[in-house]
Amino acid sequence: MKPSEMRNLSDADFAREIDARKKELMELRFQGAMGQLAQPHRVRQLRREVAQLNTIRGEQGRAERVTQAQATAGESQ
Repeated sequence: MKPSEMRNLSDADFAREIDARKKELMELRFQGAMGQLAQPHRVRQLRREVAQLNTIRGEQGRAERVTQAQATAGESQ
């Protein structure tokens, strides 16, 4: 999933995507420990996707806080 697509997700979709990727990552790590990992590159890819999702969610949270702060500052003036 591209970052531009990630930015269009709702909060519920964000949580669902992160949970799905973490679950798959856990399964792949288990397979790796057992020596049965067929796609070792997928571990790195999933870690990167989880980090991207968390980063975008953080950006959106900061943007919301800034918007709220500006709205309250505008009301007080």
